[in-house]
Amino acid sequence: MKPRPPLPPGPFLVLGLARSGVASALALSARGEEVIGSDAGAPDVGRLREAGVEVHLDASGEHLAASARTLIKSPGVPQDAPTVIAARRGGLAVLGELELAWRLIPNEFIAVTGTNGKTTTTEWIGHIHREAGLPVAVAGNVGTAATSLAGSLPAQTTVICEASSFQLEDVDAFAPEAAVLLNLSPDHLDRHATYEEYVAAKLRIFARQGNDDIAVAPLDLELWDLGGCARRVPFGSGPGAEMSDRAGYLWWDEEPLLPVTEISLRGAHNRENAMAAAAVCLARGVAPDAVRAGLRTFSGVAHRLETVARHRGVEYVNDSKATNVASTLAALGAYAGGIHLIAGGRGKSQDFTPLAPAVAERCRGVYLIGEEAGEIGLALAGTGVNIEQCGELALAVSSARAAARAGDTVLLSPACASYDQYPDYEARGAHFRALVEGA
Repeated sequence: MKPRPPLPPGPFLVLGLARSGVASALALSARGEEVIGSDAGAPDVGRLREAGVEVHLDASGEHLAASARTLIKSPGVPQDAPTVIAARRGGLAVLGELELAWRLIPNEFIAVTGTNGKTTTTEWIGHIHREAGLPVAVAGNVGTAATSLAGSLPAQTTVICEASSFQLEDVDAFAPEAAVLLNLSPDHLDRHATYEEYVAAKLRIFARQGNDDIAVAPLDLELWDLGGCARRVPFGSGPGAEMSDRAGYLWWDEEPLLPVTEISLRGAHNRENAMAAAAVCLARGVAPDAVRAGLRTFSGVAHRLETVARHRGVEYVNDSKATNVASTLAALGAYAGGIHLIAGGRGKSQDFTPLAPAVAERCRGVYLIGEEAGEIGLALAGTGVNIEQCGELALAVSSARAAARAGDTVLLSPACASYDQYPDYEARGAHFRALVEGA
């Protein structure tokens, strides 16, 4: 295990009290630290107050910086938030939740990032470890906040951690024993000023790795250097890939591992996710038989190409986690045709025109919702596909259901964030499921 840097001194101000912020505050309080929590909204703070956390709501938190020596910044809080600026000006140490978790948890870490496929691959790596009988805890950007694991894990447990660009922009000493980068395409440009800044945030996953660590990344990634000093493990279809996809098989170190037809999840993008998951496991010494079993039996994750129902020969698929154009393109590519696409929501300064060729080729109808419905409609206007401005998800599902015929697929794959109409993509997906099951 790598030695961890000590925590900066308290008192600690935790800014943002959603899932990761609450976990951070509770973890620090459990260590006997003085903790102040601040959120401009009104989250459920009962557990925090019971744990002795001083909670301030409906305030910017800027004035609280003077009461602390370290700021713990939740991933959803931008760098230019007034409280963050005030903290830096006042000389406070500023740590993100992922950095805090890594410093509090002495276990080995496998961290996974990329524009798309993070959750699927993180869970897939965890599944392979379980197939091998190895103790594992899965945490990160969605689901279980990593800091909630502090003080609860046996020493031999490996932490598999999904890491977003929002989390990685706040790391400092973070150096996982293994790091995986799946892919890169423009995303979150409403938060990161440029694509280059977004890429730089992602690459911080490798920056502090040492010679004994592992760095898994696509062979064809157009980057001069990943950074750090870890052993490089490339995956892809070309020469030089340690994990490769060729001749109908996945290959590891020039030996066939598994026919690609036996990978449990559909789509070319999931073949890439499978390669990344297999590569990091094999590079760390997981038995090949367990890796094969894990690739064959993994059932996927909720809200990602999740079949929620079949009615009258129509398949209804929840891909609510597709919050950018590249992810929706991957979803469209997973089906041969006959798609009724439901898309839209809050944009992230994206260009929607790349959707047009795939929509023209595979879709029979498009049903648009949310703030970006008009922009998406303009981008798809020349496709020759029927486009309906529905506004709300209920109308979109009803319209798609009426138009779909046996053999078709109704696909919720929004290419947008959910925050205009839902608290998160999970709530959007759950509403889709409820609408479909209520048919």
